[in-house]
Amino acid sequence: MLNRDLVSGEVPEEPVVSKKSGLLFEKRLIERHISDFGKCPVTGEPLSMDDVVPIKTGKIVKPRPVQAASIPGMLGMFQIEWDGLMLSNFALEQQLHTARQELSHALYQHDAACRVIARLKKERDEARSLLAQAERQIPMSASTAMAVNASALSNGKRAAENEEMGPDGKKIRPGIVGSIIEELADCNAALSQQRKKRQIPPTLASIDAVERYTQLSSHPLHNTKSGILSVDIHYPKDLIATGGTDTNAVVFDRPSGATLSILSGHSKKVNSVKFVAEGEILVTGSADKTVRVWQASEDGNYNCRNVLKDHTAEVQAVTIHATNNYFVTASLDNTWCFYELSSGLCLTQVTDTSEAEEGYTSAAFHPDGLILGTGTSGSIVKIWDVKSQANVARFDGHAGAVTAISFSENGYFLATAAQDGVKLWDLRKLRNFRTFTPYDENTPTRSVEFDHSGSYLALGGSDIRVYQVANVKSEWNCIKTFPDLSGKDKVTSVKFGPDAKYIAVGAMDHNLRIFGLPGEDGPMES
Repeated sequence: MLNRDLVSGEVPEEPVVSKKSGLLFEKRLIERHISDFGKCPVTGEPLSMDDVVPIKTGKIVKPRPVQAASIPGMLGMFQIEWDGLMLSNFALEQQLHTARQELSHALYQHDAACRVIARLKKERDEARSLLAQAERQIPMSASTAMAVNASALSNGKRAAENEEMGPDGKKIRPGIVGSIIEELADCNAALSQQRKKRQIPPTLASIDAVERYTQLSSHPLHNTKSGILSVDIHYPKDLIATGGTDTNAVVFDRPSGATLSILSGHSKKVNSVKFVAEGEILVTGSADKTVRVWQASEDGNYNCRNVLKDHTAEVQAVTIHATNNYFVTASLDNTWCFYELSSGLCLTQVTDTSEAEEGYTSAAFHPDGLILGTGTSGSIVKIWDVKSQANVARFDGHAGAVTAISFSENGYFLATAAQDGVKLWDLRKLRNFRTFTPYDENTPTRSVEFDHSGSYLALGGSDIRVYQVANVKSEWNCIKTFPDLSGKDKVTSVKFGPDAKYIAVGAMDHNLRIFGLPGEDGPMES
């Protein structure tokens, strides 16, 4: 019988013997030892595989363990194996439970950290906004005030003379913070709820009445050689504001036919005018790259409250948010700015880098206030999410600059005007469902406007046309066409009066024209 291997202590399966020492080894074990150490594991003498001689033996059958020689012994072995298995399983369950607890704790800590970070970001944004407002409201020292008063225009002042600049040379904006987003969302929810209950007022002008409209009056509000570029109406007081190429804006009282105030201060043409709230504030945008905020005084005149110089090119459009606390301006510098009305602070200035060479030529808020529509000089219509300032949709298809944009009161339709006419877009499916081409290719449509009830659509180019609003599948019929009585074939602005009882028209002469039913209350010819 073979001796045991001196390395493993077991009977070797492939026995070999050392020529030098005569010791017995398992072949695979001694080979590994020699390759690692090069010597005998027992004597320590140098040893190679050439010094090892294999021994031929018969097949060795390993004896069974004593425990496996009887049934009670085997049962005992099985019991030991079972106990070991159960202990191992218990240890694994303990480890799983511990791992689950650690994971739950880690997730809780991560969630808490995210909440803290979000709260800190919100507090930081609000603090920045409050700091910017506080800096504007801190009274100037006497010497500084004297210097400013000596150089300031008598009808205006800067809203932000010295703004903090970032490392890239751009002004640092506080952004639309969480409290403002919440205010916009609350306004949206309230207006959406009201719209569901909204009905067309019984006082709305009927189709038959609109068909019989004619010119009621004409008012020379601007200089003789100038034209009117923009018209806006304040419904509660029936005031009409106009912006002209003579650098002036004019506030006109339609019932009395009197000019209430001439707003002078811009150095170039006034492209856009918009009333705010109760008509006590008017915002104007001009080709001189500035926006002015005008405040009504007790004597009826409007005095310049803020001069905003955040744009670097012509300001083409102004649009007021439904809260009457914020407004947006759009410029040919390819940016639009979101302002806080009370402070004149530009909260954010948005640039669309995808359209580097295209400026904005028109802009309007959706009736609910969370969507902004803009038109570009490159014939593109863009829809923006106001909260994130993300461009969420764009409409192609126009030819030439998009000169005007108007949302229907129901929030479903968008009308846009350009060189090739007017396109109607379904905002639910983001597609164009109707196109009006009232003029030839050399005559652009410069104005398009839904009335406040969403029942009529007016457009202006070489004449004025009024359409009856229908749905996507039905035909939108032209119910009335007015000639451009200015003789210049350039109608620039069309606005419906309260309940569509009249239509105010601005063209490239200095007259504001009122179209309506003869005999209705209103001023006589000026």
